[in-house]
Amino acid sequence: MVKKKVNPFYKSTAWLKCRVLILERDHYLCQPCFRQDKLTTANTVHHIKPLENHPELALDEENLESICPTCHNKEHPERGKKKPEKGKKRRATVLKSPANPIEF
Repeated sequence: MVKKKVNPFYKSTAWLKCRVLILERDHYLCQPCFRQDKLTTANTVHHIKPLENHPELALDEENLESICPTCHNKEHPERGKKKPEKGKKRRATVLKSPANPIEF
């Protein structure tokens, strides 16, 4: 799988400052969750109209919203499809062991 390069825009001073302003404006709450009456912490700022298609809206506050990782993955399902590495278990193994004997 080829990993897509991160757009250099996301490392720019203008974006980093704008990102903090949007998170503060939205009180670090995920706006899609908030619209469904759920309170979820947000750590990402999402472009409602994609940056690739609308570069003129890159720093437009009306095109930006705070969003949680779960909602962001729903918005970008193509980014969340990672295959588990071979040889690594994704679930915990439950072991059964007898209880210690009770001594009186």
